[in-house]
Amino acid sequence: MNSSPLPTPISTAAYPKEFQQLLREKTDNFAGRKFVFSAISDFLDSHSRGYFTIVGTPGCGKSSILAQYVTAHPRSIYYNAAVEGKNRFEDFLASVCTQLIDKYLAANGETSEILKLKSQLQNLESHDGSWFLSLLLQQISDKLNDRQRLIIVIDSVDAIARTSQPPSTNLFYLPRYLGDRTYFILARRPFLREKSGLLIETPSQTLDLRDYPAQNREDVLNYIQQYLSTAPDLTQPELCQQLATVSENNFMYLSQMLRAIGENSRPDANLGESSLVSQVPPGLAAYYQNHWLRMRGDGLSAIELSVLNVLVQSTASLSVSAISNIIDRDEYDVEKVLDNWIEFLNKQEMGGEICYILYHDSFRQWLGKQSILES
Repeated sequence: MNSSPLPTPISTAAYPKEFQQLLREKTDNFAGRKFVFSAISDFLDSHSRGYFTIVGTPGCGKSSILAQYVTAHPRSIYYNAAVEGKNRFEDFLASVCTQLIDKYLAANGETSEILKLKSQLQNLESHDGSWFLSLLLQQISDKLNDRQRLIIVIDSVDAIARTSQPPSTNLFYLPRYLGDRTYFILARRPFLREKSGLLIETPSQTLDLRDYPAQNREDVLNYIQQYLSTAPDLTQPELCQQLATVSENNFMYLSQMLRAIGENSRPDANLGESSLVSQVPPGLAAYYQNHWLRMRGDGLSAIELSVLNVLVQSTASLSVSAISNIIDRDEYDVEKVLDNWIEFLNKQEMGGEICYILYHDSFRQWLGKQSILES
């Protein structure tokens, strides 16, 4: 079965109203990502059940990929934990279980069963959520024929408010086991394996977008060309390549920069690479501000501030030992700080050592302008 998105008109009516505008925005000017959809299709074809997870740094296009997928597959169940007020388990349970009942049980006209389930859902205590979700998934799985699949898509699963449920439980109480023809497709930022928040015993696969630089570059170029084709005043020959380079394959950066260029640039404006790098449009600044709030939490400790200053000043990846030597602190303490910020870092092996750098140079420069670092 081919599960790649089809070139059909975008419709979001199949999903809760709180997600419809987001889905429209995330699928606007969508381009490429065929390698991701092929991987999802291969996973579904190769396994009778399971979890497929897309991992990537902030702004690399995870949300748009999932939005494109669900708009092409309206029978899917969709939830986005990054939407304001939707990062608690209670909201997740109410939305996903209601979608499951309406899409997979109501169609069969089993009125008494539907009313019973919805009544149970409304009166559930939070600690009962796990069994109810698993029961509902199993009931639907038992009713599916061999050609049907139940696919639940969850974006920003790591945005959950962990205090909304016991720390020993799976994120959003996602089931450890799955019935036949039941799949979860997740998207999340980089994480430490031991802090995944998920214990599952069913087939699983992770696709890390950072492992596909050539495909990402191609999709970025397609995205830029597609956008510029609607803006005749922005057809400078070198602009596409310049944008692709400074974007570092980051679609959030690209979308904000293209919008700013379209709104503010004249046909004869200077759009050189140095000019592009120095610009931080308001939308991008707000995005970075959200990162910054997550990084600093209730306030930076002395060692966190020292590590951050090193990261902000460096345009090259640095090992734990290098950072430790610069700030004269224990390597173990430095590594703990880096682990806490792993979603905002690019991590790679160089010369036999694991090295770190902030995930995007524009974010690095923006951080350098924050007054807290001056102390």
